[in-house]
Amino acid sequence: MMMTDPVADMLTRLRNASMAGNPTTTIPASRLKIAMAGILKDTGFVEDFELEGKPPHKNIVVRLKYLDDNEPVIAGLKRVSKPSRRVYRGYKDIPRVLGGLGVVIMSTSRGLMTGREAFRRHLGGEVLAYVW
Repeated sequence: MMMTDPVADMLTRLRNASMAGNPTTTIPASRLKIAMAGILKDTGFVEDFELEGKPPHKNIVVRLKYLDDNEPVIAGLKRVSKPSRRVYRGYKDIPRVLGGLGVVIMSTSRGLMTGREAFRRHLGGEVLAYVW
């Protein structure tokens, strides 16, 4: 099955699994999605992730994170730059999510990173998603 927007698919799988209260979700792997999972882990939105299966059919198994009352840590995910409408920002115009409580995931010339890190390194790029 050909997918036109794998990043939106990943965000939707994470959103659906966290709303359903599932402990894990499985996502078809790619370098971009592995990097995004790493950012979500580093920023504390997911517990952990691991790669499963043999190439070329590897999957990312993401362990979701919940608060004490089974409330998902991920309150929302939003795809910003889509295949139909790319969104780029210079480092001075990087958006803030919930006044800095959320995270902007950006694709820069130095790889995937958070908006805060891109700002620190004076890098602009494509705004992939907001997570809060």
